[in-house]
Amino acid sequence: MVKVDALLQAMAMPASAHQIQQIQTAHRLQLIDFWGIPKGANVLEIGCGQGDTLAALAYTVGATGFVHGIDVADARYGAPETLGQARERLLQSELGQQLRIDFNIDIFNEQVTFQDKQFDYIVLSHCIWYFASYEMLEKMLMRIRPWGQHLCLAEWNPCIELAEQLPHFTAVSIQAIIESFKTSSESNVRTMFYPKDIEQALNKSGWTIDKKDNIYSPDLQDGDWEVDAALSFYPEELEGLPQIPAKLKQLLLAQIEALKEVKEIKPMSTFCVKAR
Repeated sequence: MVKVDALLQAMAMPASAHQIQQIQTAHRLQLIDFWGIPKGANVLEIGCGQGDTLAALAYTVGATGFVHGIDVADARYGAPETLGQARERLLQSELGQQLRIDFNIDIFNEQVTFQDKQFDYIVLSHCIWYFASYEMLEKMLMRIRPWGQHLCLAEWNPCIELAEQLPHFTAVSIQAIIESFKTSSESNVRTMFYPKDIEQALNKSGWTIDKKDNIYSPDLQDGDWEVDAALSFYPEELEGLPQIPAKLKQLLLAQIEALKEVKEIKPMSTFCVKAR
């Protein structure tokens, strides 16, 4: 925990967020250890959000490295801390000298580009479920391939291993099913990819997988957060989507109701890949 606490201090985290962030940060450091990103590396993180992985990357590469984080979202997006607030906090912290953070960056826009092999590593950390389709994931992987030498990807693995992970899976699958009937969204889960989908997209877009594994961080709070989201928002959202067949709507509402009876929630494992 010494490394985690040192990173939290460098991130200038408020005391109220320390316990949650300690667990989230430890997980991000595990991912970076798996990917083998060294001190002094030049890194691009796509979908950096509020900067959980971004900060861990900046801490890892040190003052001789550099991390550029980009996100398609606006600086006002996010809660309880917006992306813009997180950016200001990180840039003013000890890590700020080796960071650049840009929002409203659509990598499918041809005007957004980087030099060939500009980055040693390109990172996608718990962000690809935001993509609207499998085709969009494949297109993105192909678009970024010239920019970096290595690709580092991490996302939840829906292939559950423990009964306590089932509520997390149920909550995100409810979201993914509802998303298939929507034309626009701000949901955390828009397409739920399985490891096989990710591997296939990497291979089709020209990446070669060097290693892959599952990392299980049992204390992560994400399973609880997704269950809370399913209970709080999706019954009302279902009522506002008349295009969903009545029988499917009834099934989803029953699954949401069943989540109220859950006693213990554990997060799903994280599927990790390093490719070149």
